Amino acid sequence: MNSRNTAPPLAPHITIRVSGKLFHGHLAYLDQLIQSATECRLWPLLSLAQLEELDRAALFYLIDGEDHQFGIISCPTFIRDWMVTNGNARPHDCESACLHLQAWSV
Repeated sequence: MNSRNTAPPLAPHITIRVSGKLFHGHLAYLDQLIQSATECRLWPLLSLAQLEELDRAALFYLIDGEDHQFGIISCPTFIRDWMVTNGNARPHDCESACLHLQAWSV
């Protein structure tokens, strides 16, 4: 069974800042932080403002977990573009990426 956690409206939250590089080897630790927040009944928000580089495993971790296991805030446009391009992301929280991709498809 694949249970998905969704944030209730106005849920207490905690911000987890992710900066520098995010690669496959970092995901177990990040997942542990997210699970700890959930166990404490806090909705984890990943702040990606300072994230500079990620690999494919990290990209799909973000795509699969967004709005189910955690929220994403302050997402750099290049990351949102990759998430949208891979077809699984919901572009609702990054209008500039949506407009950029719409221009490509015209």
